[in-house]
Amino acid sequence: MAKARWMVKLEDRITMFSRYVSPSLLAALMVSIITVIALFVPPYIGMADNGDYFRILYSNGLYFNAPDYDSLYLGYFNKQFGIFQYFNENGATLFSSQSLLIRLCIWINQWFNPQVFDIRVQGALLTLLYAVAVYLMVEALTWKMAPKYGYIVAVLAVFLFADSAYTAFFNSFFSESMVWISLLYIFASGLLLFRKRYSDYTMMAIFLVNGLLLTTSKQQNAPVGIIMAVMGIVFIYVRKQRSYRALVASSLALLLLAGVATYALIPKEFVNINKYHAMTRGVLMQSENPEATLKSFGIDRQYAILNESIYYEPYTTVDVNSPILEDEFYKHYGFVSILGYYMSNPQQAVKMLDLAAKNAFTIRPPAMGNYEKSVGKPFGEQTKFFSGYSELKRASAPKTFGFIVIWMLVITGIYAPHFIAAIKARHVRSMVRLPLILMLMFMGLSGIFVSIIGAGDADLSKHEFLFTAAFDLVTLTAVSDAICRNLWQNKPGIAAD
Repeated sequence: MAKARWMVKLEDRITMFSRYVSPSLLAALMVSIITVIALFVPPYIGMADNGDYFRILYSNGLYFNAPDYDSLYLGYFNKQFGIFQYFNENGATLFSSQSLLIRLCIWINQWFNPQVFDIRVQGALLTLLYAVAVYLMVEALTWKMAPKYGYIVAVLAVFLFADSAYTAFFNSFFSESMVWISLLYIFASGLLLFRKRYSDYTMMAIFLVNGLLLTTSKQQNAPVGIIMAVMGIVFIYVRKQRSYRALVASSLALLLLAGVATYALIPKEFVNINKYHAMTRGVLMQSENPEATLKSFGIDRQYAILNESIYYEPYTTVDVNSPILEDEFYKHYGFVSILGYYMSNPQQAVKMLDLAAKNAFTIRPPAMGNYEKSVGKPFGEQTKFFSGYSELKRASAPKTFGFIVIWMLVITGIYAPHFIAAIKARHVRSMVRLPLILMLMFMGLSGIFVSIIGAGDADLSKHEFLFTAAFDLVTLTAVSDAICRNLWQNKPGIAAD
């Protein structure tokens, strides 16, 4: 049946509009406008401190200058911090690429105010970086796609990327803002390499820089560099030039070393905090016989009294930093031994994985408020401004690890035929997409496994941020490809050339 005249006219107008405003540009502009309204128009939106800010603040020349700051923990967002005006005797408590961002923002802030740091300076810089990342991501998804489909993808992208559950992190000192934006650049550059859009060298540079930033942003992300190095091997063969292959191989080796270094540089203090929670909020919490479980690790059964306790509790049965606990508790187990325990006790492992899955689809941590105290909102109140996607995801996503497994199998099954066809045709560039998607899924899984093995259920919703971010990007890609029917076209190179 022939198309209706009005439909033809509509498609013509859409095509004409796309000459001036592409789907990627439209998405970037809309996300920027919504983010600016959320972060920079009163009432300002940000993230309350959960007690972690001190780890990154003092060593970078900032301090808490609000006299009532203790009363703001968890409940209220604070946008101003003092800048040290004298020698800063505080050393770095942790190694993190986030320090580069904070120091750059302090330098910019001092143009306007040398004494008080306004976190909205950081929010503004991240918003600019975010707009470019969104543009590249949507460009990768809509390249050579019919405009009528491209704008549908752009609308879906705005619905996801402008959600305040993600952008509220920009006005905070949590590393999740850096994780989210870096992950977006990594995936977008990889997809653009697959699409053969822009310079391969530029895309690999973006991939490398953001891979390093993501891997070193927090200790939990140490496996990310290793995963990127292994899964990125396919990038080496995209071009035949020796110079290109040498550069890519060197970049992957650097990512691998960054992952190893990030793990090696974890401070002793944080190692003990995580080990404490890994046992008390993980292994013991799900054990039917905590005393017998401790015995299997060579630990005195009397320490079963620590079951379900938290490292930060003000009144405990034993000093968590005492030499006694160091000798009789901490030194008897580690990441490998806990992993071995879960492997030999699969039922307990499944319980922990299901517990992790319940928090794996929550973007905004439930414990932290988003408003300033002066706004008059209740303690811990969270914004509902442009949060349709995060609310829908939180309410509708299944809460079992089985769903995550099924999701991974479905996504892999969808892209496998194209990958196999590319192998048969020896079209290396078309082989990139599946390894890239698997890379993101493995990175997300590493966030789950490292969280539950390394720290039990302590602050799971925040520790699993990498998974929820990877889930959103991979799902958006699959939906976008389904819209333009690329998923049913298994000829190699169809989306790359």
